Amino acid sequence: MTALWTMEDLLGATGGTASGHFDAQGVAFDSREIGAGDLFFALKGAETDGHRFVDTAFAHGAAGAIVSESIAHPHILVPDTMQALEALGHASRARTSAKIIGVTGSAGKTGTKEAIYASLDRCSRGRAHRSVKSYNNHVGVPLSLARMPSDTAFGIFEMGMNHAGEMRELSKIVRPEIAIITTIAPAHIEFFKDEAGIADAKAEIFEGLTKGGAAILPADNFHYPRLRAAAEKYADTILTFGLSADADVRVLTHMPSSCGGSLVTAQVCDAILSFTLSQPGEHWVANSLAVLAAVYAADGDLAAAGLAMAEMDGLAGRGARHKIRIKAGNGLLIDESYNANPASMAATIGQLGRTTGDGRRVAVLGAMKELGANSAEYHAALARPLADAKVNFAILVGEEMKNLSQPLKAGVEGPAEFAHCATAHEALDLLQNYIRASDTILVKGSNSMGLSAIVSALTDGEN
Repeated sequence: MTALWTMEDLLGATGGTASGHFDAQGVAFDSREIGAGDLFFALKGAETDGHRFVDTAFAHGAAGAIVSESIAHPHILVPDTMQALEALGHASRARTSAKIIGVTGSAGKTGTKEAIYASLDRCSRGRAHRSVKSYNNHVGVPLSLARMPSDTAFGIFEMGMNHAGEMRELSKIVRPEIAIITTIAPAHIEFFKDEAGIADAKAEIFEGLTKGGAAILPADNFHYPRLRAAAEKYADTILTFGLSADADVRVLTHMPSSCGGSLVTAQVCDAILSFTLSQPGEHWVANSLAVLAAVYAADGDLAAAGLAMAEMDGLAGRGARHKIRIKAGNGLLIDESYNANPASMAATIGQLGRTTGDGRRVAVLGAMKELGANSAEYHAALARPLADAKVNFAILVGEEMKNLSQPLKAGVEGPAEFAHCATAHEALDLLQNYIRASDTILVKGSNSMGLSAIVSALTDGEN
């Protein structure tokens, strides 16, 4: 098996001092993710020190480690392991001839990244690479780059931020040839003056574009003119996507499909493509347009992209659908437990309202974090989507969700039946006592609310 990184390459990239010889088949900084032949980075963080887990990593099969203190295993000694990881990410970017795509946005970036990967992996016969999970920050991005094989044809990297300046640093590492912004919404707005500040921070992705690079922008977003002005400083090509008649990649028609997704006909610059989208919801129709724009810009196969999006499964925590046992029958669980902001919350509640069946609609909604001074208003505003979706029962979890319980108590709009609780554990107890066969249950909230525990409990013994 060809090594991902030889010892010589590792030393050249990190400038460290070797103790023992090893090549690496993979790279990880979490000892639980180590497999046979992998390289373990012992990173030091605010709460833990990876050097404490060196023995565990080698017990799991690590071939070697990057450390800042000597250990009794094969290793490369460096002054700073985080800087060494960044250096390895830079080395990976420098050695590849792959087309590199960076994806960011206030919502939809993980799903869009996965769909681009599925599309390009299909047409390149398995030679696409992407960041896994949500490895999109100052640690996850260089790790994802370091994991990229040298013969990769397409590399797709998710890039996230919650402060100004962070995207600029990530883009300098990734140096994308194609940079995508999915949308701008009030996610992490606690750290910005307003949404325009979020748009400016996301637009920093364009600063890392390589010569001849392309920017892909959401034509329907309020901040599109601002994004375009930023992109024009760095991009040689700009592609737009959306429902707008002026968008380069736009919807001609779309309608629900029998599989629960959508049937879409799209104009992709000078081509027309009809395809089935497996993922439900109008937000996924918009995501699919960003995917097609990326595939077009990367000189990929649009037909292969259509087939790939027809076959995509839902992502854990981001729309995965589970048929679950409820008492003597079945129910449907929609898992959106990983993340939440006002835009994505409204979209997924709306999708709950479009589900069909004989049962009731139940929404378990966790607090949305990092919304700043207007947090109360953002939470209270969810009453209208709940009313429009004809939700029968809402369970509200977390302190911030008290702001939604107030308009529901007043009976102005929203479900007549609702409950507020402090924790996911309490919410699970309420839910299990309420639900019955044929119900559809949406679970959505910020990851820190721990609503994934509800999903785990309800999918134990899943059909």
